[in-house]
Amino acid sequence: MKRFLLLFVCFLMTQFGSYGQYDASPQLIDSLLNVLQKSPIDSSRTPILVNLWRAHINRDIDKAFGYANQLIDLGKKLDNVPIQHTGYQRMGIAYSYIDDYPSSNNYYRKAMELSEKAQEYSSTAAMQINIAINHSIMSQHDSTLFYANKSMENFAKEQDSTGIAACYNVIAGMHFSKGAYRLSLENNLKAMDIYERYDDRNSLKDAMRGISRNYLKMRDTTNAINYLLQLEQMNRQDNDKHGIIASLTNLGNIYLTKKDSLETAKKQFDESWELSQSMKYPLGQINTLFGLGRYYQLKGDFPEAKTYFNRSLFLADSIGQTVNVVANQIHVAEIATEENALDEGTSWAQKALSLATENELLENQARANQLLSEIAHKQKKEGLALTYFKEYKTLNDSIYNIENGQRLSELQTIYETEKKEAEIALQTEEINTLNEKAKVDKLTKGLYAGGMASALALSGLLVFGFRQRMKKNRIAREKQEEIYKQEIAHKKKELASQTLHLVQKNTFIQELMENLESIKNSPEKFKMEFRRIVMLLKKENASDKDWEVFKTYFAEVHNDFDQKLKTLYPDISEKEIRLAAFLRMNLTTKEIAATLNVLPDSILKSKYRLKKKLELDKETDLVSFLNSL
Repeated sequence: MKRFLLLFVCFLMTQFGSYGQYDASPQLIDSLLNVLQKSPIDSSRTPILVNLWRAHINRDIDKAFGYANQLIDLGKKLDNVPIQHTGYQRMGIAYSYIDDYPSSNNYYRKAMELSEKAQEYSSTAAMQINIAINHSIMSQHDSTLFYANKSMENFAKEQDSTGIAACYNVIAGMHFSKGAYRLSLENNLKAMDIYERYDDRNSLKDAMRGISRNYLKMRDTTNAINYLLQLEQMNRQDNDKHGIIASLTNLGNIYLTKKDSLETAKKQFDESWELSQSMKYPLGQINTLFGLGRYYQLKGDFPEAKTYFNRSLFLADSIGQTVNVVANQIHVAEIATEENALDEGTSWAQKALSLATENELLENQARANQLLSEIAHKQKKEGLALTYFKEYKTLNDSIYNIENGQRLSELQTIYETEKKEAEIALQTEEINTLNEKAKVDKLTKGLYAGGMASALALSGLLVFGFRQRMKKNRIAREKQEEIYKQEIAHKKKELASQTLHLVQKNTFIQELMENLESIKNSPEKFKMEFRRIVMLLKKENASDKDWEVFKTYFAEVHNDFDQKLKTLYPDISEKEIRLAAFLRMNLTTKEIAATLNVLPDSILKSKYRLKKKLELDKETDLVSFLNSL
């Protein structure tokens, strides 16, 4: 009976291929349940429970949770680690399906702990990469990088190159979301190289999509087009129609940016439209209709353009594609403004602004405000035009500052990576030098020992033992120094991050005060400004402990800088120590003012008073003196 059940389960498992990875027909589910009822309480139940979990994960999540729990209980009852591991893994996946990523990670970690105890590096790496992906979705970039690197180490132990490539892709996605497009590109290229060597075609296409996306963000349309054309060709060879549609629409959108390539763009969109219709693929239809709308808008055929934008808008709204809805609304508003249908333009722009604000789409918010300012200006409503323009400028400056912050962060990461690589190269060179010296020492010792009398043999051994102990002590010391260097490097990074946070927090407070003042002076702007303040508060959760955290990191990096100051100058105040710390960090007067929420003039006066308290003469530079402590 048991043999029959196992054979039947194997047959059922083969049937899942025709229904997709996570799906099954009602008849197949009934068959699985029937087999489960008749199966003994042993490991033969595992594939049945797994397939029941698969069958329900997309249609009844509560039942999927139930089958994952049954797997965990079965594993514990049988003291079977692999079954228990499978249950934890399936539970982790199920929680990710309902966007509960902390709970998902909790179960992935339980599975990971079992793998680590059994020294199963591949399954450990698989759980780590799942955790990294969850952190990436939650925009927890440091944790994403940490777990992706850990996963890469374990995949390397198993010499699993495609696993390593998957880690590169996750890291690439993390850098992309941070706006570090060069670093994202580098990791996508590393992944692509591995996938090419191992002929992993689907993963290769994913890496190439990432590469083309990064080139687009870096405004390198030539390379972006090259990779998209390669992707299109591969998708045609694989008869991957969804992939062909994506390649065609992406290419069409790039060609729209080139005045001499508008007709080429039209051809891409026309083919994409035919495929999207034949596939009954709504997202492909939405993107293609939007592209055709832009084509006719650029050609100056506004009635035709509006037709396509409205069709795209209707489809996007019907399946809840908010970003596409807003984009179409803005383009319809642009056309109405061009045609001097100002009331219609205002209506569409306000709809776009409301939806963009609700979903925190900054670029769309900025464009909607800009359009509303243009319309108000045409209507001779100069006060209203100025209000919308100020809002546009504020949003545009925010976007600019975010992009600058992303570029600065990327440069810092690149600098730290290159510095680390240089240190590793230097250590390698030192190790090689020591090895060469050891060879020479060994040869010298051999020649010396051969010519010595046997009476000196014991003495020679003692000397050799002493040198070996010295060598071991030196290696241990060097290891400890390296650990210390890494800790200091980490603390420096945390200190820089904490400093930036302090600056940003106080800039936020200042902006909030300005918004409140604006509401006070202009009650008619209450609704708009109130919504903006709420959005700002959502993004910022300042803590009273910021300064204490900063001070802790600063003391660890700069050898108890504050204690030194207190020892040398017992009457120095906490505020003066704080100012000295910021000066030691090479912050500008403006940055310190923003951090402490005071005027720059106040900082200049404080610097003068600090220099006086430290009893420094006019010729001595305050910052240089603080750096010498």
